[in-house]
Amino acid sequence: MAAAVAAAAQNWRRVPSSTGPVPRSRHGHRAVAIRELVIIFGGGNEGIADELHVYNTATNQWFLPAVRGDIPPGCAAHGFVCDGTRILVFGGMVEYGRYSNDLYELQASRWLWKKVKPQPPSIGSLPCPRLGHSFSLYGNKCYLFGGLANESEDSNNNIPRYLNDFYELELQHGSGVVGWSIPMTKGILPSPRESHTAIVYCRKDLGNPKMYIFGGMCGCRLNDLWELNIETMTWSRPETKGMVPLPRSLHTANVIGNKMYVFGGWVPQTMEDEISARDGEWKCTSSFSYLNLDTLEWLALNSDCQEDRKNLLPGPRAGHCAVAVGTRLYIWSGRDGYRKAWNNQVCCKDLWYLDTEKPPAPSQVQLIRATTNSFQVKWDEVSTVEGYLLQLNADSPAPTVTGGIVVPETALLNSQGIKLDLHSQTNHMVPNNVQVTSNSLLKLEAKENITEPENVATQEATKKNHLDSKGFKESNAPSLLPVCTLGPQTSANVAELHDLDIRTVNPDASVSSTVSSTQTMVTQQAVKTESSSTNGAVVKDETSLTTFSSKSEVAETTFIMPSTKVSTGHTNNSTMHLSKTTPLRQIATVKTRERQWYDVGIFKSNTALVSQYYLLPEEKSGLSNKVENADVPDYSLLKKQDLFPGTVYRFRVAAINGCGVGPFSKVSEFKTCIPGFPGAPSTVRITKSVDCIHLSWEPPVSPSGNILEYSAYLAIRTTQVHENPNQLVFMKIYCGLKTSCIVTAAQLSNAHVDYTSRPAIVFRISAKNERGYGPATQVRWLQEMKTSSSK
Repeated sequence: MAAAVAAAAQNWRRVPSSTGPVPRSRHGHRAVAIRELVIIFGGGNEGIADELHVYNTATNQWFLPAVRGDIPPGCAAHGFVCDGTRILVFGGMVEYGRYSNDLYELQASRWLWKKVKPQPPSIGSLPCPRLGHSFSLYGNKCYLFGGLANESEDSNNNIPRYLNDFYELELQHGSGVVGWSIPMTKGILPSPRESHTAIVYCRKDLGNPKMYIFGGMCGCRLNDLWELNIETMTWSRPETKGMVPLPRSLHTANVIGNKMYVFGGWVPQTMEDEISARDGEWKCTSSFSYLNLDTLEWLALNSDCQEDRKNLLPGPRAGHCAVAVGTRLYIWSGRDGYRKAWNNQVCCKDLWYLDTEKPPAPSQVQLIRATTNSFQVKWDEVSTVEGYLLQLNADSPAPTVTGGIVVPETALLNSQGIKLDLHSQTNHMVPNNVQVTSNSLLKLEAKENITEPENVATQEATKKNHLDSKGFKESNAPSLLPVCTLGPQTSANVAELHDLDIRTVNPDASVSSTVSSTQTMVTQQAVKTESSSTNGAVVKDETSLTTFSSKSEVAETTFIMPSTKVSTGHTNNSTMHLSKTTPLRQIATVKTRERQWYDVGIFKSNTALVSQYYLLPEEKSGLSNKVENADVPDYSLLKKQDLFPGTVYRFRVAAINGCGVGPFSKVSEFKTCIPGFPGAPSTVRITKSVDCIHLSWEPPVSPSGNILEYSAYLAIRTTQVHENPNQLVFMKIYCGLKTSCIVTAAQLSNAHVDYTSRPAIVFRISAKNERGYGPATQVRWLQEMKTSSSK
């Protein structure tokens, strides 16, 4: 494991170029991350910087947010922590020789600054002005330790005093602070120091939070490690294993998983393996180590950058910033040499990142649209990845023949949920074209959006889908990034793409959409929508009630479930018979294990239009089955195979980052359409009025002839006892040529509320041509969650 991580440490990537207003290089700045955004404040280089810069790691764009409120002065070597969507700034040097003890709060969802004044401790005084302190967050408290104070009232006559005082700052929920306190601690306090690091780590299995302080400066550099048990407020010096990093200050320390990664800083010059004395020579370093916080063992990942690798690893630096975005570590700027004069700094301008482990498995592949020979699919994004490897395997084409008429085979398929908050009463559903691409939209824990300026937020969304960076070939599938068109009354800044459900959709649903509305009539209500697509069955029954299964019993794959109201089909030239006692999970697993997986290609975004896949040479037939260590073949040398109509295809996807290809997702199963039947109706709209709702839709994109009629169904409550408790009973509420209908209050009063994911009323709409009914569009109309006093 250690060797794998050490090898991964060589996979540093330098970001070649960024768009937007790139900040000037500096040192003494600080950075935090909110989702994919890196937020940087302060620092100095020919003066102290006072701008707030934001880097979007997903789009490789910098931007300057329009901040307002009590904007703080620029500062360096300050405390900087992030609590949800708010950021706290404490202390730092505001000008040469003058330090601060002010506390500011930034609400990043609104870019609103506010100066806050905590209550002083009941015993003792407020923290004195300082720089180079540590400021760490755990729960609703920040912990302040050490730093450097100026004993002189004259800023030009600096008399330094190293500190080892320890304060606790209690925060109010969401915004504001309560006050400072001086905790009563046990054990021996760490020695006074500044420019050290402090992190908080809590083992998941033990739930015992601890703060670790490492290194710093107190006349000479330090490399001691101190531990504070936050529950017992006990200080100790734990024993560690492995090679302890050299004494250092102005380094960075970041926790990713169970490891504390330490990079750079000022270290002593070494002569014949002996560390120089107190007043000896010091240099910047690019050494990189981690401490396993479970075993307390140090591991050196790389030493100072060698000349032949200087373009492959970040160079020596101190006073830089480092921030973790998921499992990826970003490093930006910092001093790259020793200069005493403030106005003669040499600062790095480069931005680097390192993936510390392989990415997790993405969600199951979800279907947006199926045709006779293609699928439009998507999956949930995985943060900080460089691309996705999409694979499939297939059954032989085997359409079902019923009475001489070819009928699409029934298939249970996965769904997705996409919620789109719109400030309008009419909900525009676009199930075949649903993805919000504005990179300015971000759902945060505080349920507020951080927005970037519109002129830079959406530029990257139109770039091509496939990787073209070093190491990967382009896949054959064309770029596809669907855009959701918002109504005229809708602000793009309130739309969000999030909360993707992994649900199993019913066998007759070809396009599954969800519309949300509150139960109470509101003039300007926020309508929420989810949308997803599946391929599926033909509704053959023309009676008023039709029963379908609502939820799959298998999470890994989809499967066929026969119903008296749905025509089931064949796979592998034989009929699949599922008895009531058949272990469906085993069938799916065995089928997957027996088949060969083929690469569809490598995609840069989380969408793909699949019409072909690659056939591997026989001598490499097992190549792509090596999940963890899959090599990426040269696709230009491989033959392509087109998709067939009426064929079941299984999909899985894996994310790729600098550490390689991660594990594959669970398997999804979709079926291409059979020629001649109409596609599913699209662009479903639900408009709510006082005593009814208006349901409307657009004709299928592929009608395959003249549309003779449409049928709309409503899932209703029933007292019938079914063997499968997840089955839904549908009542036909409309049949005709119009592409709209009214659903009355009386009909809605009989509606079943489906709780398989979020509570919703379920509609289905299908089209009929000369061949018969095609797959249906399923619409889930989200309902207000009812609160209950008891659980």
